[in-house]
Amino acid sequence: MDSLDLPGQFARTRRFSLGVPRGFAVSADGERVLFVRSTAGDDPVSRLWLFEDGAERMLADPLGLGETGPLPEAERVRRERAREASHGVVAFATDHHARVVVFSLGGALWVVDTGGGAPRRIATAGPVVDPRPSPDGTHIAYATGGALRVIGTDGTGDRALAEPEDDDVTYGLADHAAAESMGRQRGFWWSPQSDALIVARVNASRVQRWWISDPARPDLPPRAVRYPAAGTANAETSLHVLGMDGKRVAVRTPEHVSEYHFFGEWTDGTFEYVPTVCWDAHGPLITLQTRDQRSMYIMEVDPKSGETRMVSHRRDTAWLELMPGTPLRLASGRLVRPWNVLGGTRGLRVGNTGTPRGLQVREVLGSVGERVWFTASPEDPTQVHVWSFDHQDDEPVPELRNGTPRRISEGPGVHTAAVGGDTVVLDSRTPEGQTVTVLRGGEPAGRIAVFAEEPVVTPRPRRLTLGRRELRGTLYLPSWHEPGSGKLPVLLCPYAGPGLQLVVHARAWWTVVAQWFAEQGFAVLITDGRGTPGRGEDWEKAVHGDQLTPVIDDQVDALHAAAERFPDLDLKRVGIRGWSFGGFLAAGAVLHRPDVFHAAVAGAAPTDLRLYDTHWKERYLGHPDAQPEQYERNSLVAHAHLLERPLMLVHGLADDNVLPVHMLRFSAALLAAGRPHTVLPLPGASHLVAQEEVAANLLRLELDFLRKSLSV
Repeated sequence: MDSLDLPGQFARTRRFSLGVPRGFAVSADGERVLFVRSTAGDDPVSRLWLFEDGAERMLADPLGLGETGPLPEAERVRRERAREASHGVVAFATDHHARVVVFSLGGALWVVDTGGGAPRRIATAGPVVDPRPSPDGTHIAYATGGALRVIGTDGTGDRALAEPEDDDVTYGLADHAAAESMGRQRGFWWSPQSDALIVARVNASRVQRWWISDPARPDLPPRAVRYPAAGTANAETSLHVLGMDGKRVAVRTPEHVSEYHFFGEWTDGTFEYVPTVCWDAHGPLITLQTRDQRSMYIMEVDPKSGETRMVSHRRDTAWLELMPGTPLRLASGRLVRPWNVLGGTRGLRVGNTGTPRGLQVREVLGSVGERVWFTASPEDPTQVHVWSFDHQDDEPVPELRNGTPRRISEGPGVHTAAVGGDTVVLDSRTPEGQTVTVLRGGEPAGRIAVFAEEPVVTPRPRRLTLGRRELRGTLYLPSWHEPGSGKLPVLLCPYAGPGLQLVVHARAWWTVVAQWFAEQGFAVLITDGRGTPGRGEDWEKAVHGDQLTPVIDDQVDALHAAAERFPDLDLKRVGIRGWSFGGFLAAGAVLHRPDVFHAAVAGAAPTDLRLYDTHWKERYLGHPDAQPEQYERNSLVAHAHLLERPLMLVHGLADDNVLPVHMLRFSAALLAAGRPHTVLPLPGASHLVAQEEVAANLLRLELDFLRKSLSV
């Protein structure tokens, strides 16, 4: 297989994600590790596995469990929000000791004991979504038909704890904004004593209803989507404590922030968002965020009365970034929460102890006793390492003595982990590939196999620091190119938006694709500019009010700085391609800087940001009624008349994240302005293009378009 086959391999392996173990859960005593993984790099069926005593064992193979029903709509939506690329056992949950494991297949509920025995199917009152066993392993809670129900692990006693009052109400499921923009996929949480749950009730009646149809299937009815676009009503989320004895207590949360809230051109101190919920040994702990995202309360909940008490109030003049894994409480009850260290570092605070300046914390992974595990970047933002520190006594901030962080991962790469007892499952992506190592007591106790296919193209990145802002970039040149032998057309392949870095010290699917484009005769440049994570608060918030101008400026600066160092880059032939925010950037680049960019491919581009969701877009641009100029400045539709370069628009017609209306309205505006352009609709494709033939041929069509447009 040669490099020309890369598009087929890329599609067949679902971006090289198949065969990769994921979803690690470690038992409280550290003896068992559960995960999902398919059996090969081109096998799309995920199985459930157990690592114990240094060896792996398959617990459940969907292909051997018989036929199941169709995927419930709520499960389809959950998988779309999670960008799930495989099928089979894609998620699971365990009891406290990781003895009882439950999962769903096609709406059917299955349970398996890690101690032995075959999986058992349990009959339920309806199709199952997100089943989760109680900590003691005696019951399973699940969502179905808008209700939250519980059933015994022996299959008895199926009953509803809460049922929807009407068709717009659900119990136990996350709303769109929580799942898509806050990272909260769950809607219910067990008490440690297994005697109650805290449950999200979502009322979507105020949220506008949009419709998505498949023009290639006129025989099918359109699908309704409750989509909270910027400036419109959100779903109403309330919390309720549901006892196994049938008692119900409403959690009494404040409606508005009470004091010390930063005001701006648009201010809304209403608590509309519930980013996190958990229930630990100290009781339920929740966070509330205001509509303008400038205040956040961390609150303790009394499960008996529903009364709440604020234990922390975070606020910011722009917005509050959500740090995954926080807030968290240690065994002592001390609160682990984000805080901003002097100099713009995003750190952690535990009691009166804080992480040191210069250590950019990314995520809290968990805790064991008084030890906290987290990921963070040191001086180099292209690397992410696993760290831990023991919190012993309160110490002055920011000095650390007993709490000095200790780095667990070694070598360049992007590392993360799962923890339990004295076991750490270290998941490492490096320039050579991916490994998963199980550490016990700090010493290697085995490895979990990674079956991902080896790419037919080997990335050859040149890691660069570019321009006065020290932009991090990677340059990919053809393996056959000799310096000075001729000019190379340039192709920029950025994402360059919030929440995702492409310039990392690791091999990833996008590095393989970049090298493939390079082998076709391009010099490929990827740059992370302002607004991307890993370089602190000021860097991320430099795009507040304008997500386009500074981002384009950084791409231009990086391009020119790279060309100074590599004279073979032909600045008279520069293309740009991207997906989602990267597609928005690609289209914006040829609209606003045709002097620099000569062709673009824009995939799934949000072209009118008033049509994107509330929590994500209001964070950066405010409210469209109060600050219309910011939405107008960032609108591609409003500037369609500026197009003078070749532009290809690509969009999945089943995309319910960036809906097809973005592509259609932009194309209509271009047509009205008399601007030629190319449109490539993808029937049946969502935001993540999963169809093998479509994904493979899309890369080939992009290459063909860019070659013709740049005279390659």
